[in-house]
Amino acid sequence: MNQKEIESVIALASEERYKYFIKKVADSEIFYTLTDDNGNYVLSTIDEERLFPLWSAQEYAQLCKVNGWENCEIKKLDLDDLEDKIVDFIADHGCLINVFPVFDKTGFVVDLTEFSKDLSDELKNYG
Repeated sequence: MNQKEIESVIALASEERYKYFIKKVADSEIFYTLTDDNGNYVLSTIDEERLFPLWSAQEYAQLCKVNGWENCEIKKLDLDDLEDKIVDFIADHGCLINVFPVFDKTGFVVDLTEFSKDLSDELKNYG
């Protein structure tokens, strides 16, 4: 991934970054989040809602290692991880999904049901 692509994608509105994320993840079946020093998933909070961050590429996750997340590790996940671990974690912790935050700005916030439907719909194009 080159710098020009990174810059053009992070300049998109949050909803467009969400659509980009869904297409990229459906194609690669890989996505990224952050973990803390203890290996726990990192969450942010907005209006008392807990948000689970996801990115389509390691480079985008790297940009968000600011404002207290500098020491976080980028964790690579695949669709099996999503099904086997992430969905349960999000459901058990009552999180919303923060798709593609940029720097310290919130991305497109979506609930698990809508996220799962959108990703499932896009994956049908790759079946």
